[in-house]
Parts: sequence; structure tokens; C-alpha cells
Amino acid sequence: MRAFIVDAFTDRPFAGNPAGVCLLDEPADAAWMQRVAAELNLSETAFVHPAGENTYGLRWFTPTVEVDLCGHATLATAHILYGIQHAAPDTDLHFETHSGVLTARRHHQGALTLDFPADPPTATPVPSRLAEVLGAEPVWTGRARHDLLVELPKADAVRDLAPDIAALAGFSGRAVIVTAGAPEGDDHDFVSRVFAPAAGIPEDPVTGAAHCVLAPHWAGRLGRTALTGVQLSARGGRVGVELSDDRVTLLGHAVTVFDGELSS
Repeated sequence: MRAFIVDAFTDRPFAGNPAGVCLLDEPADAAWMQRVAAELNLSETAFVHPAGENTYGLRWFTPTVEVDLCGHATLATAHILYGIQHAAPDTDLHFETHSGVLTARRHHQGALTLDFPADPPTATPVPSRLAEVLGAEPVWTGRARHDLLVELPKADAVRDLAPDIAALAGFSGRAVIVTAGAPEGDDHDFVSRVFAPAAGIPEDPVTGAAHCVLAPHWAGRLGRTALTGVQLSARGGRVGVELSDDRVTLLGHAVTVFDGELSS
């Protein structure tokens, strides 16, 4: 089986979020895919197989669990498929997933867009002990379908966070997304960091699915539907978003850093 490691949401190697991409001829056993994902030990590994003309089955696994939606591994998968198939830039790729059909498109200068479902958060009271565990006082919290969104007053507070990762795993949901507006004059609109220890990911470098939560939140805050987010992990990454009704378009680049064969 041919396998790749792709750095997603970046235009240079060793930045953004690395994802595994495994090319299958047909659907595979879930337990086997989970073992492969654990072996690669990346935040997510995508498994993709043909399912029709320009259509593919796609599943994602962290080192410990299967997830219903992953943006950076989908971007990585589209990057690989376009490169191998030499599909025309105006040819859409359709992925059949647990989150419905997702669409990828290649644009000029190698940029890729993904059409994902929006996941707007609903305001909730600040969970008990959250400020203590994060080491910062939230100004707003909300629940999305799978995640807890936490807004802090300043971007520097997000950058400087040193949370108790083990304690964060005790908060219900897939991930804790921490965000703030960008300083005035910056070339982006908001910042974030994403912690998902309950899914085996202490901190995710760049998270496409989290931007399905962040896009409607910041569109409401800023009164604009086209925005740019920067994820302030150690590797860093940049995600363009555009909100349209109940869908979010994610924009990013990807770079292949490894191309090999999996022997078993």
C-alpha cells in the first residue's frame, strides 16, 4: 500500500499539520486502519479508496480513535490525489465520509479548497475549573457538535497558554478550541489553538474541523463571512474560511514530505 506524509495548511515543509494518507484499492478493516494510524502516530491518518468517478471513500483515524471529520487530512488527501491523478484544476473531488459528502477543488498556485459543514457553537456557562485548567480566564464559552469553544480576551493569551493537558481530557467532547481576535493591523482575523487529549492529541498543530466552529463564531463577531485564521501551535498554520449558510469553505496549501510503501 502506498502511503504518504503531507504537511497541510502550509506552503513549506515541516510546518502546518502533518497527516498520513494511505491509498487503498477497496475499503479496509477498521481495526487494521487503527493499527496503521497508531504506527504512523500522526494526529490523523486518512484512508482513501475509489468509489466512483472523481469520488472516494474516506475515513480518518488518530493514533487512538476514529474521528467523524478531519480537515487537514482531507486537504492532504486531495493534494495527493490531484498529484497522482493529474486531475484538472476545475475537476472536483468528492469524498464520502461519516460527515456526509465533502468536496475538494484545486485552485491556482496549488491552493486547495474544502467544502465542509459549518458547526456553529451555542453559548454555554463557563465549565467548572476551566479557567484553572487553562491558566486563563474565558470571556465566552460555547458548545459545538463535538467541541468546546473558549474565547479569550487577547491573542497573546492564546499564544502563551500552558494548560494542564491531562485535566483538559476530562472536559466532555472531542477537543477544546481556544481563540481570540487578532490584533488590529494583522493580516489575519483571529487566532486559535486546539487541544484534544481525549482523542489522543495533546495539541493539534492546525485543525480544519475546528475552523468549521471558528468560522461561524468569528463571522458573527466581525460581521464578515470571508476570514483568515492563524493557529498558534509550535508548527503554526494558516486557514482561509468563508461561511455560506450551513457550509464553510476552507482554503489552504499542502506539501508532500514522505512517499513510501507500507509493507503490512
